[in-house]
Amino acid sequence: MLNRMEENHGEEDVDILIVGAGLAGLTTALSLHRLGLRSLVLESSESLRITGFALTLWTNAWRALDAVGIGNTLRQTSTQMKGFKIASPDTGLFTSEQALDKDGKFEGYESRCVRRKDLLETIVKELPPGTIRYSSKVAAIDELGRFKLVHLADGSILKTKVLIGCDGVNSVVAKWLGLETPVSVGRSAIRGLVEFPDGSSFDPMFHVNFGGGVRFGFLPVDDKTVYWFCTFTPSQVPTYEEDWQVNPIKMKQFVLSRINKMPQEAQDVVEKTTLSSISYAQLKFRLPWNVLLGNIVKDNVCVAGDALHPMTPDIGQGGCSSLEDSVVLGRCLGEALLKKPKEEDDEFERIKKGLEKYGKERRWRSFSLISVAYCVGFMQESKGKFMSFLRKVWFSSYTPRAFLKMANFDCGNLVC
Repeated sequence: MLNRMEENHGEEDVDILIVGAGLAGLTTALSLHRLGLRSLVLESSESLRITGFALTLWTNAWRALDAVGIGNTLRQTSTQMKGFKIASPDTGLFTSEQALDKDGKFEGYESRCVRRKDLLETIVKELPPGTIRYSSKVAAIDELGRFKLVHLADGSILKTKVLIGCDGVNSVVAKWLGLETPVSVGRSAIRGLVEFPDGSSFDPMFHVNFGGGVRFGFLPVDDKTVYWFCTFTPSQVPTYEEDWQVNPIKMKQFVLSRINKMPQEAQDVVEKTTLSSISYAQLKFRLPWNVLLGNIVKDNVCVAGDALHPMTPDIGQGGCSSLEDSVVLGRCLGEALLKKPKEEDDEFERIKKGLEKYGKERRWRSFSLISVAYCVGFMQESKGKFMSFLRKVWFSSYTPRAFLKMANFDCGNLVC
């Protein structure tokens, strides 16, 4: 099936329209392409968005990447993580190590950090020319019979049989579906990516320091590149946001002030990061019960990725679950559009049933990931002696297992 890109009374006909050329949108387009289904992806930016620098991809993400045929390409430029190096909140020194799968219960697990730029560009290379339309901001969504009309800011209108919202935390499509606006968790994140031309020499481990309202960590992407993060409660930094927008060096200074007890090698990770490779964002999530009870699918419209399940980064599943969404969504739409229909079958009814199946598969999974991520973040950053004690016991016995358990999920292949 191909898009019918015909002009008709000022409207452009598109069979499958995806809003947002982020990870979920592009991977959904690739999933559909692998099945022979053409889609059009609208992106409001003028070019590919690569903010965020890097993301950790766990077993479930690599299964999804394998399903769309790009897993092995990305493995060549990323390092498999082996476990955690944990710093003492009192001294800042790395005092213990924890293997990710010390009990051998998750044989064959994968955990690698990948540059966002590499990931998105790898997907784009696999897409047909013309799949992405940049500078295309959605202004409004209307209905014309059973079709959806998507009005763009430049005045153009697209008529589509299937509308998929992959447009992030502030999703226009999610708002149209009636989903509640994601809420702040009262924490923020500073992230960075640093290059060591002569090699970083860091072990393939998550290097982490928790407590005191701050969560800091770093891990190698490859032999020369290191990704780092710092999440914290904004109340620790009065008027921080306005200052940082004008003078981003203050972000670096803030992080360094919070890790001044850590070894010099850890401080160097932040110190050597260029200001253009540091970003800041408030952390938001969708209330779990909104995912359970809200309209994540309605007729021929659905949401995926951060438009569906924005979550905190505490178990590294935001991007991973977006990849899951894309494979499941591609499979469900493929079943609806490619199977030979019976004479009495209606195409829109098949689309509706396909999206309902997608929603059923993703609703509880999204609820679980959002809830666990929030609880893990609360535990890791909470202050107080009692919470510090719980954190020590909990991290050594539960955290690695929780990471692997949530990642031990198979979204399946594109074709059943």
